[in-house]
Amino acid sequence: MVIKKRISALVVLTCLLLVALTGCGSTTATEKAQPSEGAQSEASGKNQTQPQGEQRKILVAYFSSTGHTQSLAKNTAEVLQADLYEIVPQVPYTKNDLNYNDESTRATVEQKNANARPAISGKAANFEKYDTIVLAYPIWWGQAPRIIDTFVESYDFSNKTIVPICTSASSEIGSSADALRPLCSSSAKWVAGKRFSEGTSKNELSSWFASIKIIDKK
Repeated sequence: MVIKKRISALVVLTCLLLVALTGCGSTTATEKAQPSEGAQSEASGKNQTQPQGEQRKILVAYFSSTGHTQSLAKNTAEVLQADLYEIVPQVPYTKNDLNYNDESTRATVEQKNANARPAISGKAANFEKYDTIVLAYPIWWGQAPRIIDTFVESYDFSNKTIVPICTSASSEIGSSADALRPLCSSSAKWVAGKRFSEGTSKNELSSWFASIKIIDKK
């Protein structure tokens, strides 16, 4: 009887040990089947293929007195799928105001006065939501019109990317953007700008904005 009890106890102990081992094996398999939190995050990151251009909120802000810059700005907004804002002067510029050959004309007097700030009619809505601002303007006497100074000083450009583009009969963008930089936050990131002709194609614009990494290459 003693021997039988010992055998029975041994059988029970053996069964309990097998159950315990089976349970441990199941737990280990489950742990291996589920990646760690870090691995899950890495995998999730690899699966995200959202293009850089789609992550940006872009505003194309432009001033145009003759229509040339307006055409460039509209094409740019279409290429970038951006919002468009026209910088409208409270007092519109006339053809006589832009007479390069007359030292007394409005534009000539303004351009010679570094402190001139022509007033703007209206405000850009929700400016704070944009992280990239494309600033489009004509070149007047080698610089951006003073109304662009007004615009730059009217908003908080902290940590925004600014891309200056311009139109001109012959002058390049030159130092026009350099003169604007001190007027806004030092944390703004200025991208080297470019002069475009009125007839610049959307394909050309797309290629250039891709080259400066504002949108992805197609």
